[in-house]
Amino acid sequence: MNPEALSILHLAANRWWTGSADPTLQLVAGLVARGHRVRLGVTPGDRFEAKAREAGLALVDGVRLGARLAPLEVVGDVRRLHRLVRDDAVDVVHAHHSHDHWLAVLVARLSSPRRPLVVRTFHNVRAVKRGAAARMLYRRTAAAFAVSRQIEARCRLARVAGSRIYWTPGVVDLARFGGAVDGRGVREELKLGDAPVIVSVARLAPNRGHELLLAAFRELLVDAPEARLLLVGKGENRARLEQLVADLGLASHVTFTGYRDHDLPSVLAAADGFALMAAGSDDSCRAALEAMAAGRPVVARPVGALPETVVHGETGLLVDDDTAAGVAAALRAIVADRARARAMGAAGRRRAEQHFARERTVNTVEAAYREVLGATW
Repeated sequence: MNPEALSILHLAANRWWTGSADPTLQLVAGLVARGHRVRLGVTPGDRFEAKAREAGLALVDGVRLGARLAPLEVVGDVRRLHRLVRDDAVDVVHAHHSHDHWLAVLVARLSSPRRPLVVRTFHNVRAVKRGAAARMLYRRTAAAFAVSRQIEARCRLARVAGSRIYWTPGVVDLARFGGAVDGRGVREELKLGDAPVIVSVARLAPNRGHELLLAAFRELLVDAPEARLLLVGKGENRARLEQLVADLGLASHVTFTGYRDHDLPSVLAAADGFALMAAGSDDSCRAALEAMAAGRPVVARPVGALPETVVHGETGLLVDDDTAAGVAAALRAIVADRARARAMGAAGRRRAEQHFARERTVNTVEAAYREVLGATW
């Protein structure tokens, strides 16, 4: 056993395979690979739990982590986590959401005589709160990790964890989206032929910018009538978006692929470019990182971490305005010059390898753990 190994408990009050889920699994798996003893608590009963078990990670059984007011569940979770912290001699409790952040602080306060330190990753800027309750929570937080510079700045304004705020940019599975992934099967399945193809991967939910993208794509068809758009994902807004596609006369050009998981690398390989109009619940915008890892140029609005992720004109195009004309111009640049699009995609892959590999975030987090522990032990 590694004598320098830490005992770490990660908590993520999330059941869905979205937002914080994949970045959390990447971090936990990376820490395990370094020889640390890591347990992960998630909201049970859906794909996050299934993915964690598939990855062979050690899960905390018997916790609910329901992000709602359910006093009996909270008491049960506190008792279970308190026993685990005591029995496993946990050094660090790493929270990923507000609900589990409060649980972590409460469990740490109840632990005696040796209290674990509490740290927090902020996955979106909205999670950084202001006010008396937040100040009390943040005073009991030893370190904070921010997945974008915007979140980092907001953490400093909110005085989260004092000066111990660390920038941890997004993480992407380079092996999964690299190599000789073939998109021809997807092109055959969806009858795309040799048409220029734009892919967007985002939950079909309000405020994800699908309406803007569809309006822009309609303008693109004036110059590229053979172009196709693949909307990848599921969500409560699908029926309304399907009706919008019909109303805009785009039914023969836009395909709703549904949720694609195991073959997502092949879907991206079938594309000439990738588009994202709005960030979801994780400001690192994992879908854009995966597109870069797959060697596809990214057309995006400058939301979340994308201004520090996409190098405008080199790995993709950032669209500053919210007009369909502006987005259409960027899409047009991709489909009109496919050689340039391939060059930007290759540059995106190199950038993903240099800046968004799992090891970079694991290095930062591991060093931060040791720094805050060294300051208190």
